[in-house]
Amino acid sequence: MNDNMIYNEYGQPITFFKTQAFSKLMTNVYLWMTMGLAMTGLAAMYVAKSHQLMQMIFGNSIVMWGLILAQLAIVFYMNARIHRISFMSAGLMFALFSVLNGINMAAIFVIYTMQSIAQVFFITAGTFAGMSLVGFFIKKDLSTMGRTLMMLLIGLIIATVVNLFVQSNGLMMILSYVGVAIFVGLTAYDTQKIKNMLMMYGDDVNDSTNKLALLGSLTLYLDFINLFLYLLRIFGSRRD
Repeated sequence: MNDNMIYNEYGQPITFFKTQAFSKLMTNVYLWMTMGLAMTGLAAMYVAKSHQLMQMIFGNSIVMWGLILAQLAIVFYMNARIHRISFMSAGLMFALFSVLNGINMAAIFVIYTMQSIAQVFFITAGTFAGMSLVGFFIKKDLSTMGRTLMMLLIGLIIATVVNLFVQSNGLMMILSYVGVAIFVGLTAYDTQKIKNMLMMYGDDVNDSTNKLALLGSLTLYLDFINLFLYLLRIFGSRRD
């Protein structure tokens, strides 16, 4: 045996278990993200098929804004309290967030054709997968790029709010292309950040490390959803 290697009671190197734990946690990140996307899609389609639900949600600004604020509250709470809440609570909150987001996204089934939604979804999935692989395997530190993208994201949010009052279609299209570029980059950055975090702390699969993986799932889920929505604005075919 290598004297510089630490072994467990069965004579197996500790790094073997850390590698196993890391692989399991990374798998969980993408599994939970996929489950979140599935819940979002199912919730959106269910609401879109009900005229009464659509009227209740999108015909009442209080309900609509209440749903948006509830989603923001969940994201902020999970990020701030992830180490203090149980894994089950965190999982339920992620599921609730996915469903609420799906309810808010039901409108896309009224605005865009099903064919274009499906096409854009597959474009998004391919782009996301490619950039996530880049983030996972690239050796260059993407921290600087990530900080730049976060600043651009803040600018994008401000410009989007301004455009709510200006109502410029040209500006909306420019912001859509900028949004795609930002979330393409963030997908790679966030993947690398999650990988590094799990490599540092994921030496065992337990409630604490699973919560970190779940937080990573939420981050990548948000990257995917935002990339999808911006691509839909560009390539989606509107209903007549």
